[in-house]
Amino acid sequence: MLIALFASIPVIAFSQVSTPADTVKVDSLRIKQGTAPKRVDDFSKQYDVGDLFQAIFHPNKKPDSLKKRSGITVIPNVAANPSIGAQIGIKAVAGLKFGNDPSTLMSVAATSASITTKGIIYFYINHNVFTNANKWNLQGSLVAAKTVTPDFGLGIGNDATGSAEDIALSNPDRKPFVLHSQYYAFREKVYKEVTKNLFLGAGLAFEIRRKIEDRISTTDFTPYKIYSDRNGFDWNNYQSNGLLFNAQYTSRDNQNRAYKGIYADAGFRVNQTWMGSSKSAVQFNVDFRKYFSLSRRNPEHVIAFWYWSSHLISGVLPYLELPGTGRDGAFRSGRGYTVQYFKGTQYAYSEVEYRFPILKNKFVSGVTFFNMQSANDDMGTKLYQIWQPGGGAGLRVLFNKATRTNLCLDYAFGKYGSRGFFLGLNEAF
Repeated sequence: MLIALFASIPVIAFSQVSTPADTVKVDSLRIKQGTAPKRVDDFSKQYDVGDLFQAIFHPNKKPDSLKKRSGITVIPNVAANPSIGAQIGIKAVAGLKFGNDPSTLMSVAATSASITTKGIIYFYINHNVFTNANKWNLQGSLVAAKTVTPDFGLGIGNDATGSAEDIALSNPDRKPFVLHSQYYAFREKVYKEVTKNLFLGAGLAFEIRRKIEDRISTTDFTPYKIYSDRNGFDWNNYQSNGLLFNAQYTSRDNQNRAYKGIYADAGFRVNQTWMGSSKSAVQFNVDFRKYFSLSRRNPEHVIAFWYWSSHLISGVLPYLELPGTGRDGAFRSGRGYTVQYFKGTQYAYSEVEYRFPILKNKFVSGVTFFNMQSANDDMGTKLYQIWQPGGGAGLRVLFNKATRTNLCLDYAFGKYGSRGFFLGLNEAF
């Protein structure tokens, strides 16, 4: 079945972009004149889906050089996990360099339209554009979607004491609720490179939810409605609009599957009522990733660490925009749980993953991973006080050796009987 799937998919372009994501990350393969890093990939010893496709359909044709692969491609957009169900759609990605300076990073763009078995319809366009010599970097995205969001209450799932409302809001038994809504988002950030690997930027973000409905519950005594009433939000719609101020540093050798280096992003989001936001709020967000290659001979042996957190400094946030499981930029955190299984105004996530090759030609590799999540709640639980675990293992199929793009097949599990199969392109982090 997997071979049949691979054979139906064209070779992916040189610039692969993860989906879905609010923004395209700043870092990419960097080749500066006179300082080009030593290549660790030996493509002659690697085998990917493009090679498989050619072996099946063009066995006598001499393969083109990797450098001759198209910078624009259209591919099926297939995924599956407990949050969205099974997804099918179409996706286009493109890569292009602007200007004549050899140090300029490749600009990338992507668009996708998809539908899932859980009634989700999702359309997005995003871009990550570098001007000549990387003087400026423009990152942005546009999203229009019909969403179905699972809800398991506020906090980290610990036993609650207090009023009936407090207990219902914390939902210690993790009873599932489902919220339907229309979601529209626009985000644009402009960065300037101030020194090697370091970018400073600012931008705007608009998130609009309309026609929010709980079509299953027969009572108004639900976590979403209790939280919305306590914080003055309309049950049916809201806006979360604000200003963005960020700093990013990267030394990763590859954005799709790093063998070594660091990626760090820290910034403030300032929601403002004068911009149409339903409420004002200030958040501080941190994303830190570190990669260690364990072997020079086989650099695919990697230990990877990820820490992501979001902290509400002042104001209030809408319920569905609270930080939590799977609310990172690429929606890949918290494997083992559905999106927003745990959430709070203060949230922290940490994960470690071991990546290793299985076949000598690198076509199939594997991972094992373990993660922990913490969140506060309205009943006095503090951030870092309680942690909930998750973990699992998976296989990787090399989709494009030029970009180190993998097809990821993971089985993960957590507490409260939560478990599922996760399918996607590129590593979780």
